[in-house]
Amino acid sequence: MSFSGTVESDFIKFSKIPEDRKSTFINFAATDFQSLKEELINYIKSVYPLDFNSFYSSELGIMLIELVAYMGAVTSFKTDALANECFLRTVKTRSNLVKLLELIGVSLRGPSSASARGLLTWEDPSVPAPGPTPNFSFDSANRVVSLASPEDGSPVSYTLYKIDSNDTIEQIADPGDTLEFSDDEANNPPENSIYSNMALVEGTFIVESGAFSPLERIKTIKLSTGPVIEKSVRVFVGQPGEASNDATGPYVGVDRLFSASGPTDRLFEVSYDGDFNATLIFGDGSLSQNPPQNAPYSVTYRVGGGSRGNLEEEAINAVITDTNGNKWNLKNTTPMTGGRNAETFSEAVRYGPYTFKAQDRLVTLQDYSAFINRFQSTTGNSAKGIAVTRDAYSSGNIIDLFVVEKATNLQFQKASPTYKKELLEAIQDLKMVTDQIVVNDGLIRTVDLSVVLKIDRAYREASEQIKVNVGSLITSFFEVGQTDFGRNFTKIELERAIFNLPQIRIASIDNIPDIIYLDPNEIIQLNNFDLQLIFV
Repeated sequence: MSFSGTVESDFIKFSKIPEDRKSTFINFAATDFQSLKEELINYIKSVYPLDFNSFYSSELGIMLIELVAYMGAVTSFKTDALANECFLRTVKTRSNLVKLLELIGVSLRGPSSASARGLLTWEDPSVPAPGPTPNFSFDSANRVVSLASPEDGSPVSYTLYKIDSNDTIEQIADPGDTLEFSDDEANNPPENSIYSNMALVEGTFIVESGAFSPLERIKTIKLSTGPVIEKSVRVFVGQPGEASNDATGPYVGVDRLFSASGPTDRLFEVSYDGDFNATLIFGDGSLSQNPPQNAPYSVTYRVGGGSRGNLEEEAINAVITDTNGNKWNLKNTTPMTGGRNAETFSEAVRYGPYTFKAQDRLVTLQDYSAFINRFQSTTGNSAKGIAVTRDAYSSGNIIDLFVVEKATNLQFQKASPTYKKELLEAIQDLKMVTDQIVVNDGLIRTVDLSVVLKIDRAYREASEQIKVNVGSLITSFFEVGQTDFGRNFTKIELERAIFNLPQIRIASIDNIPDIIYLDPNEIIQLNNFDLQLIFV
């Protein structure tokens, strides 16, 4: 062996690392494939300088090193993934998010359905209108109309419901879910040929019946079809036609059974799985009523929901038949709005912990804001909202709630009086006694965008697909779940997101200021956008 010229090199070659010192050459910070491979090679050079010194890529030893680095990278990734899935702020998969929220008694909101006011008109001109005749009715099979969705062309169904004088869907006590109309409800007495006290709500109508098991202390009903639309489940316990008592009759759905006020309340809770199939859970006799053993039940609910059910005014124009065989024309007199997909991942991560923290009482402004953003009306409509206090010292206990209903995944609308009324009623039992709640309409600030995209000439043939990709990115940026009241719009954030697409060299928005400042009662909404491509 020849002298290399340095004492250090010869010393390393002839020295031997003690067993208890080998662990000091391990770099525990290495986790990815490349860093693990490099650290393994450095370890071999340090600990086994004479046993292996051929580090060419074709060597068998390098192959073994790469296999070890491969397994180390996989193990490291799985360890990090498992750790991330244990916490709400870092969870990545929807199924694990559902499980984490269940641990704190919070459920993801299912899809909501579009709804609109309806109008019934006597259809057959050859037959006299009903006139001052007795009631007429529609059974469950004749309350449903279907047509093609304008979003995807697939069939979508709409169910007819009655509404009361407060524009609220009536709780149907009849176990067959039959709607009855009386002559004093008509718009044009004495002819009684026009009725408008009704709502059309999207969803395929399902009826299920059965009997409770005598072996279950906590009664449950697993619904066979999904996804089940929020607020659509109706339950009737007992034989049809029998008088209701404490344990039989219609049951009312609640968010959490442990909030029930007493053992005689006829309540149930809807528990969803990750695909929004539903299981109904009833009380044990202490927390709400426990249905009788072997008691028959009838469950009606709607399946579907989502943005595909939104329609324009009078898009529904169908003929339905009542139980007497008479034909009526049914149409929607207002646009079908409110249809939204299930609660998004980001919304659940954001508002779920706040809901748990509130513990069924509203104290802080954060409690109120979280409650508004997860509240749904009896028709399944949801809203975006914020809670603020007034500046005047003497008005510190007056809390202003600014709300706008979610019309579609991209649009807001003015909250209906019915929604505001139900929101206030839901808040009354949860708020502090000294708080005075005022519900106000939020202000929707619309924005039009003119986007200039500079892309390489090599992508000229793919220009249409590039437009589609950029358009999808812009619309997702402005989805109703991504915006908030009082949140300023900074255009550079959107420009940066577009620029991250691989085909884009430069993206610029030229028709708006750098920042659009919003007041606390304002929320931004995309109205329209235009894309201009420049090839460079």
